[in-house]
Amino acid sequence: MGTAAESRRAPVFRVQQVAEHVFAYVQPDGGWCLNNAGIIAPAGHTALIDTAATQVRARALKESVGRITRTPPRYLVNTHPHGDHTFGNSQFTDTAVIIAHERTRAEMAVAGLHLTGLWPDVHWGEIAVELPALTFRDRMTLHLGDIPVELLHLGVAHTTNDTLVWLPEQRVLFTGDVVMSGVTPFCLTGSVAGSLAVIEELRALGAETVVSGHGPVAGPEILDETCGYLRLVQRTAADGLAAGLSPLEAARETDLGPYGDLLDAERLVPNLHRAYAEARGEALGSRLDVEQLFASMVEYHGRLPECAA
Repeated sequence: MGTAAESRRAPVFRVQQVAEHVFAYVQPDGGWCLNNAGIIAPAGHTALIDTAATQVRARALKESVGRITRTPPRYLVNTHPHGDHTFGNSQFTDTAVIIAHERTRAEMAVAGLHLTGLWPDVHWGEIAVELPALTFRDRMTLHLGDIPVELLHLGVAHTTNDTLVWLPEQRVLFTGDVVMSGVTPFCLTGSVAGSLAVIEELRALGAETVVSGHGPVAGPEILDETCGYLRLVQRTAADGLAAGLSPLEAARETDLGPYGDLLDAERLVPNLHRAYAEARGEALGSRLDVEQLFASMVEYHGRLPECAA
Protein backbone atom coordinates (compact mmCIF):
# COMPACT_ATOMS: atom_id res chain seq x y z
CA MET A 1 0.00 0.00 0.00
CA GLY A 2 1.10 3.61 -0.39
CA THR A 3 0.25 7.24 0.22
CA ALA A 4 1.00 10.65 -1.25
CA ALA A 5 2.58 12.88 1.37
CA GLU A 6 0.93 16.17 0.48
CA SER A 7 -2.72 15.04 0.57
CA ARG A 8 -5.23 16.38 3.09
CA ARG A 9 -6.54 12.83 3.18
CA ALA A 10 -3.69 10.72 1.84
CA PRO A 11 -4.96 8.45 -0.92
CA VAL A 12 -4.73 4.73 -0.32
CA PHE A 13 -3.76 2.55 -3.26
CA ARG A 14 -2.21 -0.78 -4.14
CA VAL A 15 0.23 -1.51 -6.95
CA GLN A 16 -0.23 -5.12 -8.04
CA GLN A 17 1.96 -6.84 -10.61
CA VAL A 18 -0.30 -8.86 -12.92
CA ALA A 19 2.30 -10.01 -15.49
CA GLU A 20 5.93 -9.35 -16.28
CA HIS A 21 6.30 -5.56 -16.72
CA VAL A 22 2.54 -5.07 -16.24
CA PHE A 23 0.95 -3.55 -13.13
CA ALA A 24 -2.53 -2.66 -11.89
CA TYR A 25 -2.87 0.51 -9.83
CA VAL A 26 -5.90 -0.15 -7.63
CA GLN A 27 -7.69 2.45 -5.47
CA PRO A 28 -9.95 0.71 -2.94
CA ASP A 29 -12.77 0.42 -2.43
CA GLY A 30 -13.55 1.23 -6.06
CA GLY A 31 -16.60 3.40 -5.39
CA TRP A 32 -17.44 6.74 -6.95
CA CYS A 33 -14.29 8.39 -8.40
CA LEU A 34 -11.97 5.71 -6.97
CA ASN A 35 -10.81 4.23 -10.26
CA ASN A 36 -8.03 1.89 -11.30
CA ALA A 37 -5.14 2.58 -13.67
CA GLY A 38 -2.58 0.43 -15.44
CA ILE A 39 1.18 0.65 -15.90
CA ILE A 40 3.07 -1.19 -18.65
CA ALA A 41 6.81 -0.78 -18.24
CA PRO A 42 9.24 -3.01 -20.13
CA ALA A 43 12.83 -1.73 -20.10
CA GLY A 44 13.06 1.68 -21.73
CA HIS A 45 9.32 1.96 -22.48
CA THR A 46 6.39 3.02 -20.32
CA ALA A 47 2.67 3.45 -20.99
CA LEU A 48 -0.10 4.39 -18.59
CA ILE A 49 -3.76 3.42 -18.78
CA ASP A 50 -5.94 6.15 -17.27
CA THR A 51 -5.05 8.55 -14.48
CA ALA A 52 -7.07 9.64 -11.42
CA ALA A 53 -9.71 12.13 -10.32
CA THR A 54 -7.73 14.65 -8.28
CA GLN A 55 -4.36 16.32 -8.44
CA VAL A 56 -3.13 14.56 -5.33
CA ARG A 57 -4.28 11.15 -6.53
CA ALA A 58 -2.68 11.70 -9.94
CA ARG A 59 0.57 12.69 -8.24
CA ALA A 60 0.45 9.53 -6.15
CA LEU A 61 0.06 7.55 -9.37
CA LYS A 62 3.00 9.39 -10.93
CA GLU A 63 5.14 8.65 -7.89
CA SER A 64 4.23 4.98 -8.17
CA VAL A 65 5.25 4.90 -11.83
CA GLY A 66 8.59 6.40 -10.81
CA ARG A 67 9.14 3.61 -8.28
CA ILE A 68 8.54 0.98 -10.96
CA THR A 69 10.66 2.45 -13.74
CA ARG A 70 13.04 5.32 -14.44
CA THR A 71 11.39 5.78 -17.83
CA PRO A 72 8.47 8.23 -17.62
CA PRO A 73 5.29 7.39 -19.53
CA ARG A 74 5.57 8.00 -23.25
CA TYR A 75 1.93 7.10 -23.87
CA LEU A 76 -1.20 7.65 -21.79
CA VAL A 77 -4.38 5.86 -22.87
CA ASN A 78 -7.72 7.21 -21.65
CA THR A 79 -10.28 4.38 -21.70
CA HIS A 80 -13.21 6.83 -21.73
CA PRO A 81 -13.88 10.52 -21.02
CA HIS A 82 -15.07 10.49 -17.40
CA GLY A 83 -13.12 12.73 -15.06
CA ASP A 84 -12.05 10.10 -12.55
CA HIS A 85 -10.04 8.50 -15.36
CA THR A 86 -8.87 11.68 -17.10
CA PHE A 87 -8.57 14.66 -14.75
CA GLY A 88 -5.03 13.60 -13.84
CA ASN A 89 -3.83 13.79 -17.45
CA SER A 90 -2.10 17.11 -16.86
CA GLN A 91 0.38 15.46 -14.49
CA PHE A 92 1.80 13.43 -17.38
CA THR A 93 1.72 15.66 -20.44
CA ASP A 94 5.35 16.70 -19.91
CA THR A 95 6.35 13.34 -21.38
CA ALA A 96 3.26 11.44 -22.54
CA VAL A 97 1.12 11.57 -25.66
CA ILE A 98 -2.53 11.09 -24.66
CA ILE A 99 -4.40 8.53 -26.79
CA ALA A 100 -8.14 7.84 -26.85
CA HIS A 101 -11.08 7.07 -29.08
CA GLU A 102 -12.02 10.03 -31.26
CA ARG A 103 -15.36 10.49 -29.49
CA THR A 104 -13.64 10.41 -26.10
CA ARG A 105 -11.75 13.54 -27.08
CA ALA A 106 -14.97 15.20 -28.24
CA GLU A 107 -16.85 14.34 -25.04
CA MET A 108 -14.00 15.51 -22.82
CA ALA A 109 -14.02 18.86 -24.61
CA VAL A 110 -17.76 19.28 -24.06
CA ALA A 111 -17.88 18.03 -20.44
CA GLY A 112 -14.93 20.02 -19.17
CA LEU A 113 -14.75 19.87 -15.38
CA HIS A 114 -18.49 19.32 -14.93
CA LEU A 115 -17.90 16.35 -12.61
CA THR A 116 -16.35 18.63 -9.99
CA GLY A 117 -19.67 20.47 -9.64
CA LEU A 118 -21.41 17.31 -8.47
CA TRP A 119 -19.09 17.03 -5.46
CA PRO A 120 -17.84 20.55 -4.69
CA ASP A 121 -16.46 19.49 -1.30
CA VAL A 122 -13.90 17.14 -2.85
CA HIS A 123 -10.36 18.53 -2.81
CA TRP A 124 -9.85 18.35 -6.57
CA GLY A 125 -6.68 20.43 -6.58
CA GLU A 126 -5.29 22.13 -9.67
CA ILE A 127 -6.74 20.03 -12.44
CA ALA A 128 -7.40 20.87 -16.07
CA VAL A 129 -8.87 19.10 -19.06
CA GLU A 130 -6.00 17.81 -21.18
CA LEU A 131 -7.43 16.43 -24.41
CA PRO A 132 -6.00 13.43 -26.27
CA ALA A 133 -3.52 14.40 -28.97
CA LEU A 134 -3.86 11.11 -30.84
CA THR A 135 -7.22 9.47 -31.57
CA PHE A 136 -8.43 6.32 -33.30
CA ARG A 137 -11.76 4.90 -34.42
CA ASP A 138 -11.74 1.09 -34.23
CA ARG A 139 -8.36 -0.23 -33.14
CA MET A 140 -4.72 0.69 -32.73
CA THR A 141 -1.62 -1.18 -31.60
CA LEU A 142 1.14 0.27 -29.45
CA HIS A 143 4.48 -1.53 -29.48
CA LEU A 144 6.25 -1.12 -26.15
CA GLY A 145 9.52 -2.85 -26.81
CA ASP A 146 8.51 -6.46 -27.37
CA ILE A 147 5.03 -6.01 -25.86
CA PRO A 148 2.14 -5.39 -28.28
CA VAL A 149 -0.69 -3.43 -26.66
CA GLU A 150 -3.96 -3.55 -28.56
CA LEU A 151 -6.44 -0.70 -28.16
CA LEU A 152 -9.92 -1.86 -29.12
CA HIS A 153 -13.24 -0.07 -29.54
CA LEU A 154 -15.88 -2.79 -29.76
CA GLY A 155 -19.12 -0.82 -29.53
CA VAL A 156 -21.37 1.08 -27.17
CA ALA A 157 -20.99 -0.13 -23.58
CA HIS A 158 -20.20 2.01 -20.52
CA THR A 159 -20.11 4.95 -22.95
CA THR A 160 -20.31 5.23 -26.72
CA ASN A 161 -16.51 5.41 -26.97
CA ASP A 162 -14.84 2.94 -24.60
CA THR A 163 -11.31 1.74 -25.25
CA LEU A 164 -10.39 -1.77 -24.13
CA VAL A 165 -6.67 -2.44 -23.65
CA TRP A 166 -5.62 -6.00 -24.46
CA LEU A 167 -2.19 -7.54 -23.97
CA PRO A 168 -2.45 -10.78 -25.98
CA GLU A 169 0.90 -12.25 -24.95
CA GLN A 170 0.30 -11.64 -21.24
CA ARG A 171 -3.43 -12.47 -21.47
CA VAL A 172 -4.18 -9.32 -19.47
CA LEU A 173 -7.24 -7.20 -20.21
CA PHE A 174 -7.82 -3.64 -18.97
CA THR A 175 -11.53 -2.96 -19.41
CA GLY A 176 -11.99 0.60 -18.19
CA ASP A 177 -15.53 0.87 -16.84
CA VAL A 178 -17.07 -1.60 -19.30
CA VAL A 179 -16.54 -4.14 -16.50
CA MET A 180 -16.59 -3.51 -12.75
CA SER A 181 -15.23 -5.75 -10.00
CA GLY A 182 -17.43 -5.85 -6.92
CA VAL A 183 -18.96 -2.57 -8.08
CA THR A 184 -22.31 -1.94 -9.78
CA PRO A 185 -22.00 -1.47 -13.56
CA PHE A 186 -23.05 1.92 -14.90
CA CYS A 187 -24.63 2.57 -18.30
CA LEU A 188 -25.75 6.18 -17.83
CA THR A 189 -24.32 7.35 -21.18
CA GLY A 190 -23.84 3.95 -22.78
CA SER A 191 -25.98 0.85 -23.21
CA VAL A 192 -27.08 -2.20 -21.26
CA ALA A 193 -27.54 -4.34 -24.38
CA GLY A 194 -24.39 -2.93 -25.91
CA SER A 195 -22.38 -3.76 -22.81
CA LEU A 196 -23.53 -7.36 -22.99
CA ALA A 197 -22.49 -7.58 -26.64
CA VAL A 198 -19.09 -6.05 -26.00
CA ILE A 199 -18.44 -8.34 -23.03
CA GLU A 200 -19.17 -11.37 -25.23
CA GLU A 201 -16.41 -10.18 -27.57
CA LEU A 202 -14.10 -9.71 -24.60
CA ARG A 203 -14.84 -13.24 -23.43
CA ALA A 204 -13.58 -14.54 -26.79
CA LEU A 205 -10.17 -12.97 -26.18
CA GLY A 206 -9.39 -15.54 -23.51
CA ALA A 207 -8.06 -13.17 -20.85
CA GLU A 208 -6.61 -14.75 -17.73
CA THR A 209 -6.39 -11.50 -15.74
CA VAL A 210 -8.95 -8.69 -15.86
CA VAL A 211 -8.21 -5.23 -14.50
CA SER A 212 -11.53 -3.44 -14.40
CA GLY A 213 -12.10 0.29 -14.09
CA HIS A 214 -13.08 -0.01 -10.42
CA GLY A 215 -12.54 -2.73 -7.82
CA PRO A 216 -10.06 -5.56 -7.27
CA VAL A 217 -8.11 -7.34 -10.00
CA ALA A 218 -10.00 -10.46 -11.04
CA GLY A 219 -10.09 -13.31 -13.49
CA PRO A 220 -12.50 -13.85 -16.39
CA GLU A 221 -15.28 -14.74 -13.95
CA ILE A 222 -15.84 -11.01 -13.46
CA LEU A 223 -17.21 -10.89 -17.01
CA ASP A 224 -19.92 -13.33 -15.92
CA GLU A 225 -20.78 -11.24 -12.86
CA THR A 226 -21.19 -8.08 -14.92
CA CYS A 227 -23.31 -9.88 -17.51
CA GLY A 228 -25.50 -11.43 -14.83
CA TYR A 229 -26.23 -8.04 -13.31
CA LEU A 230 -26.99 -6.44 -16.68
CA ARG A 231 -29.39 -9.25 -17.61
CA LEU A 232 -31.18 -8.69 -14.30
CA VAL A 233 -31.54 -5.03 -15.27
CA GLN A 234 -33.03 -6.04 -18.63
CA ARG A 235 -35.53 -8.42 -17.00
CA THR A 236 -36.49 -5.79 -14.44
CA ALA A 237 -37.04 -3.23 -17.20
CA ALA A 238 -39.23 -5.63 -19.18
CA ASP A 239 -41.32 -6.44 -16.12
CA GLY A 240 -41.53 -2.77 -15.13
CA LEU A 241 -42.73 -1.71 -18.57
CA ALA A 242 -45.32 -4.47 -18.59
CA ALA A 243 -46.57 -3.34 -15.17
CA GLY A 244 -46.61 0.34 -16.11
CA LEU A 245 -43.95 1.24 -13.55
CA SER A 246 -41.44 4.03 -13.91
CA PRO A 247 -37.74 3.08 -13.66
CA LEU A 248 -37.64 4.54 -10.16
CA GLU A 249 -40.72 2.56 -9.08
CA ALA A 250 -39.30 -0.62 -10.62
CA ALA A 251 -36.00 -0.07 -8.82
CA ARG A 252 -37.77 0.25 -5.49
CA GLU A 253 -39.45 -3.12 -6.01
CA THR A 254 -36.30 -4.91 -7.21
CA ASP A 255 -34.52 -7.59 -5.23
CA LEU A 256 -30.94 -7.50 -6.50
CA GLY A 257 -30.29 -10.99 -5.17
CA PRO A 258 -26.64 -11.99 -5.62
CA TYR A 259 -25.81 -8.47 -6.84
CA GLY A 260 -27.11 -6.74 -3.72
CA ASP A 261 -23.63 -6.52 -2.21
CA LEU A 262 -22.11 -4.66 -5.16
CA LEU A 263 -20.96 -1.14 -4.31
CA ASP A 264 -23.08 1.80 -5.43
CA ALA A 265 -26.34 -0.10 -5.86
CA GLU A 266 -28.14 3.19 -6.56
CA ARG A 267 -26.87 2.96 -10.15
CA LEU A 268 -29.76 0.58 -10.73
CA VAL A 269 -32.03 3.55 -11.45
CA PRO A 270 -30.12 5.10 -14.38
CA ASN A 271 -29.36 1.61 -15.65
CA LEU A 272 -33.10 0.94 -15.72
CA HIS A 273 -33.76 4.22 -17.53
CA ARG A 274 -31.29 3.07 -20.16
CA ALA A 275 -32.82 -0.41 -20.38
CA TYR A 276 -36.32 1.06 -20.67
CA ALA A 277 -35.16 3.23 -23.59
CA GLU A 278 -33.63 0.23 -25.33
CA ALA A 279 -36.74 -1.89 -24.75
CA ARG A 280 -38.75 0.85 -26.45
CA GLY A 281 -36.49 0.60 -29.49
CA GLU A 282 -34.21 3.59 -28.97
CA ALA A 283 -30.72 3.33 -30.46
CA LEU A 284 -27.89 2.10 -28.24
CA GLY A 285 -26.23 5.05 -26.58
CA SER A 286 -29.02 7.44 -27.54
CA ARG A 287 -28.99 10.74 -25.71
CA LEU A 288 -30.99 10.73 -22.49
CA ASP A 289 -31.42 13.54 -19.97
CA VAL A 290 -28.40 12.76 -17.81
CA GLU A 291 -29.27 15.39 -15.21
CA GLN A 292 -32.75 13.89 -14.79
CA LEU A 293 -31.38 10.37 -14.52
CA PHE A 294 -28.84 11.42 -11.92
CA ALA A 295 -31.55 13.22 -9.93
CA SER A 296 -33.70 10.09 -10.05
CA MET A 297 -30.78 8.07 -8.70
CA VAL A 298 -30.29 10.55 -5.87
CA GLU A 299 -34.01 10.32 -5.00
CA TYR A 300 -33.78 6.51 -4.87
CA HIS A 301 -30.62 6.66 -2.75
CA GLY A 302 -32.03 9.33 -0.43
CA ARG A 303 -28.97 11.52 -0.79
CA LEU A 304 -26.10 12.31 -3.12
CA PRO A 305 -23.81 9.29 -3.43
CA GLU A 306 -20.51 9.74 -1.60
CA CYS A 307 -17.43 10.52 -3.67
CA ALA A 308 -14.38 9.46 -1.66
CA ALA A 309 -11.81 11.03 -3.98
